[in-house]
Amino acid sequence: MKSIMVVGTTSHAGKSLITTAICRILSRRGWRVAPFKGQNMALNAYVTANGGEIGYAQAVQAWAAGVIPWVEMNPILLKPQGDMTSQVIIRGRYVGKVNAADYYEQYFEMGWRAIEESLQHLGTEFDVVVCEGAGSPAEINLKHRDLTNMRIAKYLNAPTILVVDIDRGGAFAHVVGTLELLDPDERQLIKGIVINKFRGQRSILDPGIKWLEERTKIPVIGVIPYLQELFPAEDSLDLLDRKPSKAQTDVNISVIRLPRIANFTDFDPLESESTVSVRYVSPKHDLGHPDAVILPGTKTTIADLILLQKTGMAEAIQNYAASGGTVLGICGGYQMLGQIIADPEGVEGQAGRYQGLNLLPIKTVITGQKIARQRQVSSNFPQAGLPVTGFEIHQGRSRIEPQGDTQAYQALFDDANLGLVDSCQSVWGTYLHGLFDNGPWRRAWLNRLRQQRGLKSLPTGVANYREQREQMLDHLATEVETHLDLTPFLS
Repeated sequence: MKSIMVVGTTSHAGKSLITTAICRILSRRGWRVAPFKGQNMALNAYVTANGGEIGYAQAVQAWAAGVIPWVEMNPILLKPQGDMTSQVIIRGRYVGKVNAADYYEQYFEMGWRAIEESLQHLGTEFDVVVCEGAGSPAEINLKHRDLTNMRIAKYLNAPTILVVDIDRGGAFAHVVGTLELLDPDERQLIKGIVINKFRGQRSILDPGIKWLEERTKIPVIGVIPYLQELFPAEDSLDLLDRKPSKAQTDVNISVIRLPRIANFTDFDPLESESTVSVRYVSPKHDLGHPDAVILPGTKTTIADLILLQKTGMAEAIQNYAASGGTVLGICGGYQMLGQIIADPEGVEGQAGRYQGLNLLPIKTVITGQKIARQRQVSSNFPQAGLPVTGFEIHQGRSRIEPQGDTQAYQALFDDANLGLVDSCQSVWGTYLHGLFDNGPWRRAWLNRLRQQRGLKSLPTGVANYREQREQMLDHLATEVETHLDLTPFLS
């Protein structure tokens, strides 16, 4: 099959961004394109139409290519859950939990078979596969167990792009050092170098490019300017780079930055609202007085709940809710808002029962069987009858406990299992990821916050976030295409 490989000198060099851009560039040129990442370690996940889990970045790349996300686009997904262990997802399905020391022995062969089968399937359906590596391809202590960098490039005989982040400093050393550590058959696959996140004057950089090309005998095929758009990252390290960029906004929302925060891509649509500021707050810091507090998804609900209780953040959220503040929990955050979380089988670690924040009348049992599926429902609140789409990924089952006042809590959607809201519409909880992607629902929820501050309501007849995402993907592709020469890779 025709293929292109994208690897980076370091993590966060911009591999995902460049891969995404190439997918959209080739799609606009008439190619049928599939993204691919053999193994991804991420807590931002997406559920495909057939109920399989893949990294959210590969879903975005599929959308950039104009195709539906498939599990074959990310056959191995590792979801870290603390104590040096990870959930292992192969071909979209949970197959077990393993620590880092045993992963190679237990899952390498199974993982490589899944990669081969996935690539063969993609090769029959698409004109070109654009593959993304992970971290650096030159980690000499890990190369024997590499399932996502040069092993795949060699398997496909794929011409490979090496991406370097010049904003970090030391870009030339990163490139030369990476090439020096590659085996000869790996190095000969590197057909182009991309210098990413460039902020300076090109004429000052040109002598360095000339030296690099003469030294490596590899052309620099692109110098990409520093792009400000926030595209979904693969792990929560990206949160360290997210700083409030809006000087003044109408509504301030605080998201609790849990240690194992998952699917923080849920909040990208909120960040796209010009009147909204989203701030990520460490459990160790002061909650402040935002207009709303969000407890996000997490890979380790119980451990993160215990941390909230130890740091005092749990009590701060309870006091905030008691004073009339708006609290929303999503997935693991929803479970935390309940009365009890039980883990009788020790799925998350030590078996036991744990007290929740007691803000919603639910009890949750963590089980080994995972629910992963797309959903289409109709809202009851904050506005009845709004169509809402999203997806579930959770291992807990939550049961609504009978209340003396049957009107105190209502089902958030026409499927009561997906969430609750109290009668004051102050405490919300849901299992639905992607909720804020739904433009009319997002605006209706934000308008309740605006009303509390005496602000005029925003129009609710807005497009869903996917249309904004399409515009960003087009802008990204146009910007990158201006600075990137793919000719050597398409001949």
